[in-house]
Amino acid sequence: MDERWTLHPDRALPADPTTRPLAREIYAAVRDLPIVSMHGHVPVEWFADDAPFGDPAQLVVVPDHYLTRMLVSQGETLPRLGVGSTEDEAAETDPREIWRRFCAGWKHFRGTPTRYWLEHVLVEILGVTQRPSAETADALYDQVAARLAAQEFRPRALLDAFNIEAIATTDPAWATLDAHAKLAADGYGDRVLPTFRPDPLLHVDRTTWRDDVARLGEAAGVDVTTYDRYLEALRAQRERFVAAGARATDHGHLYADTTPLDDAEARRILDAALAGTVTAAEAQAFSGHMLFQMAAMSAEDGLVMQLHPGVLRDHASGPSAAFGPDKGYDIPVVTEFTHSLRPVLDAFGHHPGFRMIAFTVDEDVYSRELAPLAGVYPALRLGAPWWFLDAPDAMRRFREAATETAGFSNMSGFVDDTRAFCSIPARHDLARRVDAGYLARLVAEHRLDLDEALDVAADLTYRLPQAAYARA
Repeated sequence: MDERWTLHPDRALPADPTTRPLAREIYAAVRDLPIVSMHGHVPVEWFADDAPFGDPAQLVVVPDHYLTRMLVSQGETLPRLGVGSTEDEAAETDPREIWRRFCAGWKHFRGTPTRYWLEHVLVEILGVTQRPSAETADALYDQVAARLAAQEFRPRALLDAFNIEAIATTDPAWATLDAHAKLAADGYGDRVLPTFRPDPLLHVDRTTWRDDVARLGEAAGVDVTTYDRYLEALRAQRERFVAAGARATDHGHLYADTTPLDDAEARRILDAALAGTVTAAEAQAFSGHMLFQMAAMSAEDGLVMQLHPGVLRDHASGPSAAFGPDKGYDIPVVTEFTHSLRPVLDAFGHHPGFRMIAFTVDEDVYSRELAPLAGVYPALRLGAPWWFLDAPDAMRRFREAATETAGFSNMSGFVDDTRAFCSIPARHDLARRVDAGYLARLVAEHRLDLDEALDVAADLTYRLPQAAYARA
């Protein structure tokens, strides 16, 4: 292919001639606003160490389960994509070969949001000049490798290049936060922020639970032998996160249930977990109870409580056992919020120190449950579409389903929820384009004036994320 690969300036904007000019104007007004990335999973070590990225495969392919899951669905294997080894298949160690497999599978991403993000990353960030294919793979690899070797492509430099004002990492509850301390000493303490993720500690039937609790106790300086000391250790670590600049907690439970137990029952279940005799039913009840306790602690310490339930993690047991979590086998399930969140919202929905952001991958609940809840409880904001829903059409459907009940002001603004660092500007760009298109339609239908649409666009892009993650 001789023609240089470029991206259309109107991509993801409305196709009809009435709204497209309006969308262009709205998008242009927010295109260059800073990125507030307060819900993500980029490793903090990347910023603390500020080391060069190793190679194109390790940057673009291996860590991105959006990408690898599609290739696996078309016959590739995770070992062939460098993710890990099994008893029957060793992991591919040649990054160029991993890159070739990615390029050869490029056509499989047609019509997906992954295609949009990858195009943006390859063309706008990495300077690639040809579409990926089996024939262009080696030339593209060399182009990208040269880009990664440049000083301006170090992680800290990319914070400026991507116009990232603030970015949150996600850290286990037992983290020492030493990497964040290093960043603070280097002047990045207000820019790269930790997020408290206690999930492994709240599911007491997980095989690693007792080891994880021991890690928590060691980090907090608390010998966790009772329920009260367990809560003490969690509080101590939350205080450490607050001192390190954290704005939020992050909870990825299967269910949204927040029903509290009485103290005696909670103590009994925790004792059973420590003894290794807890049942699945007890563990499920305890996880809901602990979400209530996390909300109570957030009302005390001001950490925003992010809740994104409804995903059955690690659907395939074999890959989960071989490669660990987050390898693309997370599948959505039906999720209920109205009854599940009632205990927490009844207790803290009007509390001045409490703020919850609720996310979902179940589109059915936007207009029926989440938008009405966010539209009345001051403490609740409706999170942006994530995982399977951060796609152009799904984001448009979200705006149409939720806005009429919740309005714009009860939303979180866009969050990217990614561990693929270079896709952050691509994802935010797509959200800005989709929102511009939606607002343009409201203007064209005389439901908003253009000046109002421009103001809302700035809210959704920049001001709402700042407000949603502000400490109470």
